[in-house]
Amino acid sequence: MTLKNHILIYVAILSISILSGCDSDDPQKEDVPELITKATLTFTPTTGSPIVVTATDPDGEGVQSISTDGPITLAKSTTYVLTISMINGLAQPTDEEYDITKEVEEEGDEHMLFFGWTGNAFSNPSGDGNIDARANALNYAGAENSKDTNGLPLGLTTTWTTADVGSSGAGFRVLLKHQPALKTLASTSNDGETDLDVTFQLSVQ
Repeated sequence: MTLKNHILIYVAILSISILSGCDSDDPQKEDVPELITKATLTFTPTTGSPIVVTATDPDGEGVQSISTDGPITLAKSTTYVLTISMINGLAQPTDEEYDITKEVEEEGDEHMLFFGWTGNAFSNPSGDGNIDARANALNYAGAENSKDTNGLPLGLTTTWTTADVGSSGAGFRVLLKHQPALKTLASTSNDGETDLDVTFQLSVQ
């Protein structure tokens, strides 16, 4: 057998080994948007009762639109810790797919919550949020899940202080982006897939 034939046989064996190692049954990471049917926002003040609002999309990616259960009504000159929880109500509570909050936290390096608002509702952070510009001020603080394991913003918990002047008719938008292999110090709300995009009416009294 010639050297050339030896080489051809070796290449054929190597190719078969590589193809066997890429079996279709091997688990593959799926970089797909999360299915969220309900998001709950809880604003907890330093003292007093929490303010809770929800956004619901019963059929997920179906024909029904997401709807909110009422405006967010906050007190003037008050600091709140905002926590966000999400579920997939089309799954059973015992299913892995049900607790989206847990999934987003576990995959924090692939997710980021962005926020935007109108009406000068907050004194800290001031401005209008970081949906339109990543560098704008946002307080990713208040709990371990405020940031991901790399120290980058995640936003399941954030901190807010309302302005000392009342306002009404404002909007408060929450945008969750799924950014596998895209999330960096500079990634923006335009990067990745959208998992959640909802706007609440906001009033500061």
